[in-house]
Amino acid sequence: MELVNRSRFLIYIVSAIAALAGLLFGFDTGIISGALLFIQKDFILSTEMKELIVSSVLLGAMMGSLFSGHLTDRFGRRRLMLLISILFIMGTAIASFAHEVYAILIGRLFIGFAIGIGSYTAPLYIAEVAPFELRGALVSLNQLAITIGILCSYLINYAFTTLEGSWRWMFGIGILPAIFLCVGMIFLPESPRWLVKQNEIEKATAVLKKLRNSNDISKEIEDIKKSFLMKQGSFKDIFSPWIRPVLFLGAILGFIQQVTGINTIIYYAPTIFQMAGFQDASSSILATVGIGVVNVLATIFAVFFLDSLGRRPLLLTGLVGMFISLLGLSLVFHFNDQWVMMRWIAMGCTFSFIISFAFSLGAILWLVVSEIFPLEVRGIAMGVAVFSCWFWNFVVSSTFLTLLNALGASTTFLCYAVMCILSFVFCYYKAPETSGVTLEQIEENIRKRLPLRAIGQPVFSKTLATEESS
Repeated sequence: MELVNRSRFLIYIVSAIAALAGLLFGFDTGIISGALLFIQKDFILSTEMKELIVSSVLLGAMMGSLFSGHLTDRFGRRRLMLLISILFIMGTAIASFAHEVYAILIGRLFIGFAIGIGSYTAPLYIAEVAPFELRGALVSLNQLAITIGILCSYLINYAFTTLEGSWRWMFGIGILPAIFLCVGMIFLPESPRWLVKQNEIEKATAVLKKLRNSNDISKEIEDIKKSFLMKQGSFKDIFSPWIRPVLFLGAILGFIQQVTGINTIIYYAPTIFQMAGFQDASSSILATVGIGVVNVLATIFAVFFLDSLGRRPLLLTGLVGMFISLLGLSLVFHFNDQWVMMRWIAMGCTFSFIISFAFSLGAILWLVVSEIFPLEVRGIAMGVAVFSCWFWNFVVSSTFLTLLNALGASTTFLCYAVMCILSFVFCYYKAPETSGVTLEQIEENIRKRLPLRAIGQPVFSKTLATEESS
């Protein structure tokens, strides 16, 4: 028992350090929600420039995600994690000391590039070092770190609202976790699966013995070797008939996570609360802190129950909750002149939306895309899925204020609610349950060309085949 506990403690430490990339992801995307209110006091900003300041991180993330798969496969997971920590440090310094708007944009592009690589590499690294029975919880630790980063950004926003040059301090605090990540990754091992891929079997064996605290890791090494008996995949190979369905699934899940409206809340929450009746910057940012709190709590719930309750039930339940919450927000803004308690109802709907997202799409996307792709093309295919996520994140975030001006708040949130309905239908028929099975079993099911809903099953279900074909 003591050996098992020691082994799991090491796995938790390794995963926690890697998840600092997620914390930086959350902090640097969330910090702009409050900082934007003060940047516009120092610079004259049009609606389009505000959207660009918010979405510049996303442009960088899109570029980073495009190269993340190739770079991670070539140089290894650990080296890429070290690289992104340096990019975070550089980008934060540039943005914090900016004296022109373009310098803020450049700094946040660097940060975005780091986020784009890290959003792919961190969950992949954790998935590949974790034992399969802990994989769901540990990969979700990265999502928990993202939500903690968002909460920290909201708290920092509120703490520095009264300081001169407050937005510089808001950006600058992010350099601390970036330094911790850089130092921590120096001492972490490389992914054993990547080492096997490089034919460094002895190193992979040594890493697994340390991570599992056991000398009996021959079966795991053989399972990894078995998955490399085929040729290594290229970009062209991800479009082969047997991989194309899971590539489509990964890309659509990235699309769904964004077009259901999550980052309109994360990036523009203070703006939304001001529209709902919280007049000054301080009170609207304080209300936003509540979003960060419920986001963290709901993600903690997901971390504990993703493996026991399963991915699909949480995903489908969350989409229903998101739809109801967005419909409520739409109604609030439609009847805003008649509802005295408008700002409190809007806050309640926003909180319920965040809770529903956090235990479903928020935790599940990054977990599932780290599980569903065959090892030979995992790096490239995950890069495509993550790029889809960042592309649609950019589209949604860079058009939100424009949609508000053109359609009004009520219609805008109604559009996102409709996307939740369509997403529920897709996920009900296509999303697989991947808890409780090894990555190698999932890959074997994909090679057998089982229906998408069945690829996470240890034994193929004829019922699922019938539903899928119908």
